[in-house]
Amino acid sequence: MVIIMEILRLGSTGPNVKLIQSLLRRIGYGIDAVDGVFGNNTRQAVIAFQRNNGLTPDGIVGPATWAIMENLLLGYDTYVIRQGDSLYNIARRYNTTLNAILTANPGINPNALRIGQQIIVPYGIDVVFTDIDYTYEILERQIRGLRVRYPFIEIGVAGRSVMGKNLYYIRLGRGTKQVSYNASHHANEWITTPVLMKFVENFSRAFSVGGFLGGYNVPNIWRQTSIYIVPMVNPDGVDLVNYWPNYTNPAYAEAARINRTGRPLPSVWKANIRGVDINLNYPAEWEKEHELEIEAGITGPAPRDYGGPAPLSEPESTAMVNFTRNRNFRLIIAYHTQGQVIYYGFQNLEPPETQTIAELFGRVSGYAISNNPAEASYAGYKDWFVQDFRRPGFTIEVGLGVNPVPITQFPTIYRQNEEILILGALV
Repeated sequence: MVIIMEILRLGSTGPNVKLIQSLLRRIGYGIDAVDGVFGNNTRQAVIAFQRNNGLTPDGIVGPATWAIMENLLLGYDTYVIRQGDSLYNIARRYNTTLNAILTANPGINPNALRIGQQIIVPYGIDVVFTDIDYTYEILERQIRGLRVRYPFIEIGVAGRSVMGKNLYYIRLGRGTKQVSYNASHHANEWITTPVLMKFVENFSRAFSVGGFLGGYNVPNIWRQTSIYIVPMVNPDGVDLVNYWPNYTNPAYAEAARINRTGRPLPSVWKANIRGVDINLNYPAEWEKEHELEIEAGITGPAPRDYGGPAPLSEPESTAMVNFTRNRNFRLIIAYHTQGQVIYYGFQNLEPPETQTIAELFGRVSGYAISNNPAEASYAGYKDWFVQDFRRPGFTIEVGLGVNPVPITQFPTIYRQNEEILILGALV
């Protein structure tokens, strides 16, 4: 993963400003607000951070400042054992725990440390931030950090986007039962990505201590089930939305010209970088969906609701189909926004147990359940899964209001959905 960070200074805006504001706030540098605007308060916090880390205090987040912040954002440091060190003392210095160090260094013998030996030391802060806008870059860094802190998780690539970004998957557990959850099919529904990423972090932490999550025994789930999570199906679209309007890549500016709605791009853009709605590009009555689009006057690339020139015309939907066919998922959940509702059917092809599971999910989350939206619904990932496998598939719409759902709703959304994510691995 190669991450190239932009230079941030007074007047800068965007998701990376929010990222450093969130970091500085959580490590005690008095940030007033995580608002994405590099104002004087942020500049003073950066200066204080630079002074405390032996850097030139110029208030500009350039390569040297990023280099130190990068370790904190990744959530770990590489430490070289010195004379007199013990894991307990190192843990105290890093405000972390002995178990966190042991987890990140499988096979290490605390009683036989060698001078010059390199170890991973996780910081005592989470890797997954939940008060920021998400980008592909932020997602990649968090995946890298989680993989180092929790080396027992499996990271893979399900495919690639139009622009060549990886569609990462994360596997939790080693059981024979397989389930899958995905997020951010739709660009301006990106808040679903941190929901799944925070679940990955919380589940991994609970497993590392042999503990519980939401009252459920995580090691037992780990042995029974393999949970495959694709946290960002549409990375190009997510970046198009969250970097708007400050594009440095001309591909984004070109795509943005498709938006002729007169409304700000983040409020309308669900599609991938080519203006195709990925969740209308699956071979599940795609032809009927295409007819509805023509009736609505949608005949080509658009910010939303264009299902493409043919089913599976997009690399993202093709990757999801291949990823699914190559495994044996007993159940899938596709996360979207908004409305606090769980959809569970498609053309009456779902097995009878699907409604029972939907009712269970509804009880633990407080969400309504519905067989399908009132309007016709075709060509979605959940629709295709139910049609081709005749197994339970769910579209869960989180949050309330209009898209993009503000990140301030994250704590409520996560609280409502954590038990669903656990139960999905058990039912």
